[in-house]
Amino acid sequence: MSSEILQAAKVYRHLLKAVGKHIGKEDYKKHFREYITQEFRKNSNLSDPSSIQQKIRLAHDYTFLLNSVHHQKDLLFSYNIAVDRSDEMKRVLGKSAASVGLRLPEPYQP
Repeated sequence: MSSEILQAAKVYRHLLKAVGKHIGKEDYKKHFREYITQEFRKNSNLSDPSSIQQKIRLAHDYTFLLNSVHHQKDLLFSYNIAVDRSDEMKRVLGKSAASVGLRLPEPYQP
């Protein structure tokens, strides 16, 4: 049972990290994190080991899906597959500026 708890904690941590990275940590998106926390707490007192393993596997698969979808999107941007590249360019320029300790100003919106 102890290995199941450790596995659940690991999957929970990875899922929260993926949600924070790919969905965001803004206040108006906190319901994603709250739902995940609520589901893990609700299922923490299940006694059926097969049900626990099934739920852990589902959470692991969703984490993998979330990471894979965003990785595929990044690959499509890098291959220039007829998509708007302005967001990617802003991200690349922001990373370049941050690597030397600068921050790009926000563009003027009339």
